[in-house]
Amino acid sequence: MTMPRPDRLWRNARLATMAPGLPGLGIVEAGAVASSGGRIVYAGAEADMPAGLRDAAETVDCAGRWITPGLIDCHTHLVHAGDRAHEFELRLQGASYEEIARAGGGIVSSVKATRAASEADLVAATLPRLDALIAEGVTTVEVKSGYGLDLDNEAKQLRAARRLAAVRDIGVATTFLGAHALPVEAGGDKDAYIAKVAAEMLPAIAADGLADAVDGFCEGIAFSPEQMARVFEAATALGLPVKLHADQLSNLHGAALAARFGALSADHLEYTDAEGAAAMAAAGTVAVILPGAFYFIRETKAPPIDLFRAAGVPMAVATDCNPGTSPMTSLLLTMNMAATLFRMTVEECLLGITRHAAQALGPAAETGTIEAGKWCDLAIWDIERPAELVYRLGFNPLHARIRRGR
Repeated sequence: MTMPRPDRLWRNARLATMAPGLPGLGIVEAGAVASSGGRIVYAGAEADMPAGLRDAAETVDCAGRWITPGLIDCHTHLVHAGDRAHEFELRLQGASYEEIARAGGGIVSSVKATRAASEADLVAATLPRLDALIAEGVTTVEVKSGYGLDLDNEAKQLRAARRLAAVRDIGVATTFLGAHALPVEAGGDKDAYIAKVAAEMLPAIAADGLADAVDGFCEGIAFSPEQMARVFEAATALGLPVKLHADQLSNLHGAALAARFGALSADHLEYTDAEGAAAMAAAGTVAVILPGAFYFIRETKAPPIDLFRAAGVPMAVATDCNPGTSPMTSLLLTMNMAATLFRMTVEECLLGITRHAAQALGPAAETGTIEAGKWCDLAIWDIERPAELVYRLGFNPLHARIRRGR
């Protein structure tokens, strides 16, 4: 079969393909990547490339630079209005995350600001945060709702998230997080609110095609495992995959709950136990590690990285960009924090923002590695070795970002 003439060819490069069929980071020295129609048609040693692929419409000499897959931030609350700098000051004075939330701060504070903003306002407020991620080579980002807490405002957030892909060249995966917190108007009745999320909000969101997945916050200050199970049952009936904020502040066995529903991911996981890790491994659920929130709220219990390693749970790493507990827009810094605070390896960190991050979102067959057939989403780096991407602080060595072959 004659292969199509490539639109573009990147040659004289060192590849960290992250491909599962290769050891470690899937390194290929003296490598090349060819793309046609936005998809990779060849990735491997330049010497082994078929002759018919060498005559590309455009050839880029990478001069020995490293190429990784485009980066993926698989857990963000990127779309919101306002900030919570005042709560940061309170936390510095000794107030805990729970104390701030119970006093009307926290998520509820962001709900007020987000409800008051228009869809256009939300897009405008989000773009600087998104641009910071793009500047570091991010080509796919997940965006959650959860600051509306009623149908109109949750839908508004998700529409704003979808619009980001129209004004920037980036892939956006949206997640409905209606079960994020209890709105003031619910009058303290969590069961009634969860019933509304499951029976009214979720079907409407699904009917409008606004969500790629469904998430929730399973915690003492949020919702119980039983309440989250009701939301997950409704999501499953609608054909939507689920994920869960689990075991962040206590062990409510959220990881095991997520696994029971075949969740794409369970996220945070500081208090997850061996039973939860084993359940995640059996279900193929990705552990999303969020060092920004751990650092920002001055948590002292680290997620059980050794348990996840021993059980064979794939680990992703994400910014958790949000206004209250992780106002961070740098995946490079996130990797350094994961390595420094949690002793994750360079290999684990880099797989965590590429291949495993793609698994956490679901489109692993389309992105996350440099392999023929996948979208040609690449990041080209001015570095001597991949460890530099994890090791450096406040330094961005991105040379070029490629999305869909452009």
